[in-house]
Amino acid sequence: MAAVALRSCRRGLSQFLNNGGHTALSSKWLQDQRHKSTVQYASRPDLAKLAYRRVKGKSPGVVFLPGYGSNMNGQKAVALEEFCKSLGHSYLRFDYTGHGASEGVLAEGTIGTWKKDVLFVLDELVEGPQILVGSSLGGWLMLLAAIARPDKTAALVGISTAADHVVTSFNSLSIETQKECEEKGEWTMPTKYSEEGLYKFSMNFLREAENHRVLQSPIPITCPVRLIHGLKDDDVPWHISMQVAERVLSPDVDVILRRHGQHRMSDKDDIKLMVYTIDDLIDKLTTMV
Repeated sequence: MAAVALRSCRRGLSQFLNNGGHTALSSKWLQDQRHKSTVQYASRPDLAKLAYRRVKGKSPGVVFLPGYGSNMNGQKAVALEEFCKSLGHSYLRFDYTGHGASEGVLAEGTIGTWKKDVLFVLDELVEGPQILVGSSLGGWLMLLAAIARPDKTAALVGISTAADHVVTSFNSLSIETQKECEEKGEWTMPTKYSEEGLYKFSMNFLREAENHRVLQSPIPITCPVRLIHGLKDDDVPWHISMQVAERVLSPDVDVILRRHGQHRMSDKDDIKLMVYTIDDLIDKLTTMV
């Protein structure tokens, strides 16, 4: 498993950074650009409508998968849209069922629900193989999507990848605590990303999530994989990214550990690293064609 080295920028990335890309990573710029693309809604038979924003362009395209309880208007998602525009590549960001502007109730969603959302996006809303960029829960979902749709997956970029995390966290509790949760019918996990200060997961959610675990065996993914994680991530341990790297079958896997990186990886330098990494993959994939 090789360590990633940031390579020199291509002309498109240089222009992005020189003509506003560095400004693009400031909070004020992000607020100004937040609604630049148009929100659209995808209808699905017997399923919730999905809200998404799409920019048309060259292949490979980029699809951003946000974290649990997050949405498509976060800093990473918005910065990626501007970056893809600067290169002329297609880009899509969207909200899972029960998230953001999409229909549905968050508490009623499951890993399987959100996996279906990602597969719908790949099957119906984009053309050709995509670079999937998954943040936290999105990192888990990108792995599931790559397994299910290898022909639609050009490469993966995981940011604070939370593969199996909610399941392994619950299973690490004492038997006594697990029984108490089963009696209550839910497990509460402390978090600083919710107004209530905690996430509530029903036992049905946890049992369903067990069906989507990927770290118990080799992961049948052969495309290039890049995993970025902060050593100061107090929510999802960085060793999960190492476990993913060890299990994927791809010969092209790099792990990038940021010494001061936290869970959201939304600082200016974090986003620059994400953009550099994706730019390098686009260069690699287009050179291979």
